[in-house]
Amino acid sequence: QVQLVESGGGLVQTGASLRLSCAASGRTFSTYAMGWFRQAPGKEREFVAAINWNGDYRKYVDSVKGRFTVSRDNAKNTVYLQMNSLKPEDTAVYYCAAGAYSYYAPNYEYWGQGTQVTVSS
Repeated sequence: QVQLVESGGGLVQTGASLRLSCAASGRTFSTYAMGWFRQAPGKEREFVAAINWNGDYRKYVDSVKGRFTVSRDNAKNTVYLQMNSLKPEDTAVYYCAAGAYSYYAPNYEYWGQGTQVTVSS
């Protein structure tokens, strides 16, 4: 069992940066790939980024490549999403998830409660 708690969201202006954190409980954190997803009002949940269990592999949705970076610290049971050059279209609730290294939400077993990111123009 893994419990996930996101933090770091907030209201920022276009071009600003935020770093989201996702703290995991449980001794098995390092065995899971971790993903970040987001959901904007009226839209389906969207894959943002994923990182494999040891950080050797990462993937991103095209719209955030070059602006967002996913990383993890297995010693701290934490995964991060560094978001730079934020745009209004990045506004959403951001969720972290633990599971298989995948673009697809059903492949993740555990989910956090989400943290709101709002980017004003």
